[in-house]
Amino acid sequence: MRKLLLKTFAVVALLIGYAAQVAATPVDTFEFSSPDKQKRALSLAHELRCPQCQNQNLIDSNSPVARDLRLEVYKMVEEGKADDEIVQFMTSRYGEFVLYKPRLETKTYVLWLGPVALLLFGGLIGFIFIRKQRTSGSKALELSAEEQRQLDELLKRDK
Repeated sequence: MRKLLLKTFAVVALLIGYAAQVAATPVDTFEFSSPDKQKRALSLAHELRCPQCQNQNLIDSNSPVARDLRLEVYKMVEEGKADDEIVQFMTSRYGEFVLYKPRLETKTYVLWLGPVALLLFGGLIGFIFIRKQRTSGSKALELSAEEQRQLDELLKRDK
């Protein structure tokens, strides 16, 4: 009985070990010539969005595209390219989607100014609605002499 329990425990331990290895994600290892270049590359990879994922940067994403782009960013930084050159390369290849903060251009005016316009439009609609409510509410309280006389008659009948 003891041997069976020991064997079962060993099999379960092996299965858990294999499962942990399957769930592990590969880690990018890339040697930089200086710590400054490493910081720049990591900063750029944090600022660029994975084109395949919904809302993950290149560092957080495990997709093959993100892995390739991380490697591309690392290589370009190591080659001495400026941050603007790297961002320009990525946007020319994958579009403005890879930027978390798109540039202010004619094609992105709606993106940048749309929320402000909607807020102003909503405020205007709210202002008009409240103003209309106040003016219509004050008119409802004002009764003509004839209406007041009819109201008084109705109230006297109920008593």
